[in-house]
Amino acid sequence: MRIAVNLTGLPQLSAEPQPNEGQRVRSLIRQATITGTSRGQAMGFLQCNLAILPKAHAEDFWLYCQRNARACPVLEVTQPGHTEPQRLAPGADLRTDCARYAVFIHGQRQADQTDIVDVWRDDLVTFLIGSGITFDQAFEQAGIPTHADRWVVTTTLPTQAAGIFGGPLIVTMRWLTPEHAQLASEISARFPLNHGAPIHMGDPAEIGADLDHPLFGGPVPALPKEKVAVFWACGVTPQAAAEAAALPLFIAHAPAHSFITDVRAAGLMTA
Repeated sequence: MRIAVNLTGLPQLSAEPQPNEGQRVRSLIRQATITGTSRGQAMGFLQCNLAILPKAHAEDFWLYCQRNARACPVLEVTQPGHTEPQRLAPGADLRTDCARYAVFIHGQRQADQTDIVDVWRDDLVTFLIGSGITFDQAFEQAGIPTHADRWVVTTTLPTQAAGIFGGPLIVTMRWLTPEHAQLASEISARFPLNHGAPIHMGDPAEIGADLDHPLFGGPVPALPKEKVAVFWACGVTPQAAAEAAALPLFIAHAPAHSFITDVRAAGLMTA
């Protein structure tokens, strides 16, 4: 059983030979030694957001991703029932190698799970979508702090619908100094497969950012006078689309708990 979507447009990426740091961290996640966010883990390796859904909805979801590529840059799509991302992390298991999964049933989020072995089905297709966590190492090397002042929030900006999929754009907000904000924009623009440059800098109200109900990152305090809010499109966006679609089953990474691959981030940078 195969899915009838044209995957020839996926970027050509090469996995690092194993053993490597990405594989080591995944092993620790599988053993429940690492249980927290993927931020700061396997720095320098591509991280991906996960969107796992029944084959019956895969074509519409693929079209949704194509229409909203800034938020949903697809890097690999598995065949139904396959649990190994052969292009990005050979030997990995998509059911166990994220520290935390968000499970939605008919659009309602259930209790997060540390693995999804018990809910896995033979008709499930996994989309691996580039994550902005990937460029954290490049930020750190440029002197831009990544360990604090960042949240995942909902906006009122609409995405372009495809079939049953639609909903608001989800963004990652970071607070940076104006100098760091400009530098971060220039660096992230070189990572088009990981959301690219910011979609907005400045007043959160201009994009309807809901700072009262962040999806990840804890309560948002008052913005310090010396900082500016910077917003990137976020791979949590498909979760909002799945909630709106009320699929019978949809599984994603929990926010900030991305899947770590064997692909070097430096190989994704454009000139």
